[in-house]
Amino acid sequence: MKKSTEKNEKLGEILSSMNRVIVAFSGGVDSTLVLKRAQQVLGTSNVLAVVVGSELFRKEEFDGAVKLAKKMGAVVHETEIKELEVEEIVANTPESWYYSKKLLYSHLNKLAKEMDYDYVLDGMIMDDLSDFRPGLRARTEAGARSVLQEADFYKQEVRELSKELDLPVWNKPASCSLASRIPYGTRLDKQKIEQVNQAEKFITKLGFNMVRVRYHKNVARIEVKSEDIIELLKHRDRIQLKLTSLGFSYVSVDLLGYRTGSMNEVLPADLLKAEGN
Repeated sequence: MKKSTEKNEKLGEILSSMNRVIVAFSGGVDSTLVLKRAQQVLGTSNVLAVVVGSELFRKEEFDGAVKLAKKMGAVVHETEIKELEVEEIVANTPESWYYSKKLLYSHLNKLAKEMDYDYVLDGMIMDDLSDFRPGLRARTEAGARSVLQEADFYKQEVRELSKELDLPVWNKPASCSLASRIPYGTRLDKQKIEQVNQAEKFITKLGFNMVRVRYHKNVARIEVKSEDIIELLKHRDRIQLKLTSLGFSYVSVDLLGYRTGSMNEVLPADLLKAEGN
């Protein structure tokens, strides 16, 4: 395997040929590294950090991304997409992820054309190839560039390089669309999204930095890191009271603990294979 320094050099070589770029900036560790290296290689005036708001992401994440990009000295453009106005996304099928990313990349490509930027860059990494990612197809169709993938970066290497570059989010937990908390086949709406949003925010404030509350109609299934489950149970009365006040009838704890993409565990193997994972 290539060393991180060699991959960083390759990343620089890839970026050096791009002239003017838009970075789809979420404030996570991956897109932050892309933004930083693009600034270093192309110069700040040739890089636009686009922060995209959506009903399916927390407002705090949007505000935090804008603040971080400005702190990094980036030129920032704030915009939004309306995912809950697209029936293919609201239907919440496995294919909805494709339509969600298609909407995003189409919006970014339109901005790039209007504002005279040559490429749209995202923060996808090699690890994204190992899970169900219909968004990869939308990315490829749109012609967006996943420069960290092109340079063969895995998450641990991204974190190591980000730490070396003194990026404040080098160890930030991964975040994802709140739609990932809702089972396939259950239609999305603002009420369900806000229900899981408020539940997760409450548990996070109790001191748990990695939390998912999965929505199963009247049941909330809580995921925290396996080593945090015993600590979580110490707060069971407060959690039960809060989550039932949000509309859940029952509150459960997933004994397997937190893991990314747990809603994808029910998908058939042939579907995962069809997406190239």
